[in-house]
Amino acid sequence: MKLAVVGSTGLVGNEILRVLEERNFPAGEIIPVASPLSCGKKIIYNGMTIEVVNIEAAIQAKPGIAIFSAGASVSLRYAPEFVRYGTKVIDNSSAWRMEKNVPLVIPEVNGKVLTMNNSLIANPNCSTIQLAIVLAPLHLKYGIKRIVVSTYQSVTGSGMRGVNQLTNERNGVPGEKIYPHPIDMNVIPQGGEFCSNGYTTEEMKLINETKKILDDYNLQITATVVRVPLTGGHSESVNVELCHEFEMTDIMELIRNSPGLVLQDDINKNMYPMPLFVRGKDDVFTGRIRRDDSQANTLNLWIVADNLRKGAATNAVQIAELLAEKGFV
Repeated sequence: MKLAVVGSTGLVGNEILRVLEERNFPAGEIIPVASPLSCGKKIIYNGMTIEVVNIEAAIQAKPGIAIFSAGASVSLRYAPEFVRYGTKVIDNSSAWRMEKNVPLVIPEVNGKVLTMNNSLIANPNCSTIQLAIVLAPLHLKYGIKRIVVSTYQSVTGSGMRGVNQLTNERNGVPGEKIYPHPIDMNVIPQGGEFCSNGYTTEEMKLINETKKILDDYNLQITATVVRVPLTGGHSESVNVELCHEFEMTDIMELIRNSPGLVLQDDINKNMYPMPLFVRGKDDVFTGRIRRDDSQANTLNLWIVADNLRKGAATNAVQIAELLAEKGFV
């Protein structure tokens, strides 16, 4: 099987190649794809030197799977071209996530929605993935009524341009500004562009994608997205109102035994998830779990994950693994 990585020279594209290699994905050929500026560059994969090609060459190669991480405009233009040649496309952008007939997949949560007929599959937003993977077992057992989430998102969520702005400011070097304000020594309560309702595009992704993944459009969700001066890892403070009463011991046990989750919660040892310690890890870490005494049936949680790994690359590769496992490619 051939597998193409579109956007292979970007932050997430590089991470996808690394995850494919680490997990020994069963591809007979890896096709790294990038813009004309990067064509001809060489990458090392599993000890082999591979040349980066343009997207037209990749389409003609008819790969079994193509993982896209090159932005929504590239996905909208070229994903249907790959599909036309029989390729299964896993898209990391926001282009297709809310399309009715395109599954939005976290394998541990709703991998069962994948069928042989799905030629285009959407990878959720990074902050949505780490939120939904924690909410899913809670929703299944207790039902969720309302969610209030505030995120603390690293500049890697904006790609190399975000990393470059932070690095330049920290070193006193002039450079491109992709945020409306300085990010070094600052936090910016804006992720994406503002919508007509006063929310940002990143906040609306959290709201709408979570409802789709959990298959419950009656969920009440509100979100605030904050960009912070870190170069890896997204954190979320989450308040969850459940439909039924619970015991804290049962909540802890449920999270401890849920796939893809690591419970890290020991306040006597100051143990809780932090971005510094989740880098390079594929799990989602949860801690500071406590009852909200101000409202019945309500929890507070702190959720942290590496946004380039489980928040993007790892989840996409897991979808590819699931397609192969089910015999869909």
